This record gives sequence, structure tokens and C-alpha cells, in this order.
Amino acid sequence: MKHEFPEFHLARVAVIGDLMLDRFYHGKASRISPEAPVPVVNVERLEDVPGGAGNVAMNIASLGANCNISGITGQDEAAEMLKQRLNAVGVNCLFHQAADAGTIIKSRVVSSHQQLIRLDFEERFSAEVASQMQTLASQITDNTDVMILSDYNKGTLPEPQFWIETAREKNIRVLVDPKGNDFNKYRGADLITPNMGEFEAVAGPVESEQDLISKAQTLLKQLDIKAILITRSEHGMTLIRADQPEFHLPAIAKEVADVTGAGDTVISTLASALAAGADLEHAVTLANVAASIVVSKLGTSTVSGPELKTEYERHQGMHNTDHSMAGAVTVEQLKIAVDQAKQRGEKIVFTNGCFDILHAGHVTYLQQARALGDRLIVAINTDESVTKLKGEGRPINAAERRLTVLAGLADVDWVTCFPGDTPEELLRFIQPDILVKGGDYDKKGVVGWEIVEGYGGQVKVMGLVENCSTTAIVNKINTKS
Repeated sequence: MKHEFPEFHLARVAVIGDLMLDRFYHGKASRISPEAPVPVVNVERLEDVPGGAGNVAMNIASLGANCNISGITGQDEAAEMLKQRLNAVGVNCLFHQAADAGTIIKSRVVSSHQQLIRLDFEERFSAEVASQMQTLASQITDNTDVMILSDYNKGTLPEPQFWIETAREKNIRVLVDPKGNDFNKYRGADLITPNMGEFEAVAGPVESEQDLISKAQTLLKQLDIKAILITRSEHGMTLIRADQPEFHLPAIAKEVADVTGAGDTVISTLASALAAGADLEHAVTLANVAASIVVSKLGTSTVSGPELKTEYERHQGMHNTDHSMAGAVTVEQLKIAVDQAKQRGEKIVFTNGCFDILHAGHVTYLQQARALGDRLIVAINTDESVTKLKGEGRPINAAERRLTVLAGLADVDWVTCFPGDTPEELLRFIQPDILVKGGDYDKKGVVGWEIVEGYGGQVKVMGLVENCSTTAIVNKINTKS
């Protein structure tokens, strides 16, 4: 079933958390200082943007949702700049302005799209000041569907329980971007969004996909939390809920320019989608797409509603499915995805190879393979295995790049890298319905044919497109060079 794109203008989200001003000094660095071995930057432009919880609110507003934000600032120019920037995009600011503290400022010097240095001006806010901010609770939670606690460990949220209990009294969902190695303070929240490092700091080192699920389920019960969304960088993100299957989303391949604020984009998109009426899996899918957009931008950035809609529809159209676990996955993640697909009655097609330089023959072959079933798995050899098979100088493209290219094809649902020189262990593990290989031999020339037929699967051999060969392409390039 396809989901409709959320009507974000109906969403009402409140953000409580650590406010900060991100200040960027942009200029050229064309010489070294005579005073010290450091570059001299001729500042040409100053840019001030809301950071921390402010960036979460900016993301919410950029999607077109309604937002209230509250946090602690000083009584200074930086606080006025924060309010001005947030008001300009329609965010309602309910700041507690402390008389004896300054607004947190993080200044960055940038030249040629590279950060040269960051200067932080901050002092942790006292518990007394944070307690004073709680008097704004009723104003913050008026006309709110979802609350975000954006904790950067700067002193605004020393007592998250106050906000969680306040929200529960008003039937408001609470999402938390956590910090620190004690998640007990977030007990009772609806969902928390730690990254992998934060999760392991609390739950312990993760040895496997099943270990991740087990540790997350334990944490859910201990903390009375309904769901955990673990962001895993290049490995995508994983949603764990009590007594439900893991919902994993591979990272969508993009050129990464800057990961600054990606976590803010995830939780703001998630909250806005939920507040607009989306179910949790759909909201997580949208958050994953939003994250892929924002990491391709430099600095503290946001994603607009139309921008997200375009990319979401493009991604969904490529795979013609609303099940979002498509793309590059680990072997364990693949097993989970295949099991879920089989439960839906889908037929799984499997093929494997080096796929070093993708050409027209590969694309045609994969289109034909996909037509045999509902889902297509492409398993590729490791770099070491390709070298053994093809000789020194191969692969031309490392495994990570090969995975990225294959994952971008409309006919490929899942792509993974198998250990060893043959996919036999992988075939035993996931048991696809159909094993496909291209060539001019019979099925007994296909590695793993007896494994597949042994459990009742089928083996098919397809002809290759003439005059298309990676080896021939490489030889032609070498001849011309």
C-alpha cells in the first residue's frame, strides 16, 4: 500500500531544548599568517543561523509545519538574532532569557567549503534557571500534537521527566534526541533517537544485528519507551518496537558534504510527519529520505516540504514499493527483509557477481532477472575475491561504490556483499526462490545450484547481451592509454 505524502501544514509540534546560534565566517584563505603557521582568512560574509533545538525548529518550519519552541538564552544580541531568524520562518519563540547567562554561540570559520576552526562560547545553564523555564509549560504545550526534547546536554533539560509527564497529561507524543550515558531520565517517552555511539554507550557494544535488536528490546522494557530509532550513519537507521519486527532503512546513497545537523533533520521530520497523521514506519521512511538530502548540503541546513516530496516520490517510484528496506544492506539485515517479504507472499530472485563496471549488459540482465519475481537481490564479491577472480588491478571500483551504483537501479531491491569467494553460505542462509545467472552453460555450471534445488527453489540461466563485457571495456581502456 502506498502512503500519501503528509499534509505538514496540519502538524503542530513543540520543541523544548538547548538553543544555540551557529555563526559562520566565510572567506578566502590565500596566505599564511606571518605571526604563526595558520591561514589568514579574509572574511567576506557573516551568516547566523539557529542551531541545536533552533535547527530542529527551522527544519519543522521548512517542512511547512507549525512550531512552538522554548529554551534558555541570555539577554543579548545573539538571543535577539535567534528570535529574529526563527520568527522569520513562522516559529513561535517562548524563550526564557536568563539575566546572568549568555546565549550559546558556536562560531565556525569556513573557506572553500571547509571548516578551518570552530570557536564555542558557552557555559552550562544552572538547574535553577532550567526550573524557571518550566513556568512556560502551559504556553508551550497549547495546540500541540507532538513534543520534541532536543537535549544537547547544555543544561536546559536537567529534568526531562517534567516535560514527559506534562505531555502525557495532555496526550502529546514525546520524541527525544538523547544525550549522555543515562537514558533513565527519558523514561516514559514515546520514542528516542540515539545514534549508534550513543546507543552502545548505554546498552553496550553491539556484536550483530540480532544483538542490536535484543539490546534495544531490553532497553524498551527497562525504560517504558515505546520505540527506539537508532541512526547508523552509512548503515541507515533501524526502528525497534516491542514485540514487532525490526524496521531497517538503508542509507540512501548521496554525496556527503556535511553531517552537521542531520540528527536534527531526522527527529524534526519524524515529529512533523507523526503530527500530520502519518504512521510510525511511514514517518521514519520520510526521516530517512530527509537525512539523505541534508547531508548533501554544507553547514546547518534544512529540508523543505517540496524538496522532501520530490525526493521521496523519486525514491518510492524507483522501487515501486512502500516497504522501505531497499538498498544496500548487511547479510543479517537482508535475512530479516527476505523473511518479511516471504511472509507477504513475495517471490525472491537472487543473482551474484563482481559488477565492477556497470554496463548495458548488466542493466538488461538485471531487468530480466527482476521480471522473474517480486524482489531482486544482487550479491557482490568482496574486493579481495574480485582480485582473485579477475587478477591484479581489479576491481576498478571498490565494494562500497559497487553497492551504491547497484542500489540506485530501479530493478534492484537489495544489494549486499558476501564473504568468501562463492555465495553458497548466503544462499543457505536466505534461501531465495530463484537463483539466476547469466551465461551460455547449463544450470549445473551455476555455483550453488544444488543448494537452491535442495530446498525446492529454481535455477535459471539467462543469455548475456552480446558485445558487453567488463573485461573487454577495461582492456579497451588500457589499449587506448
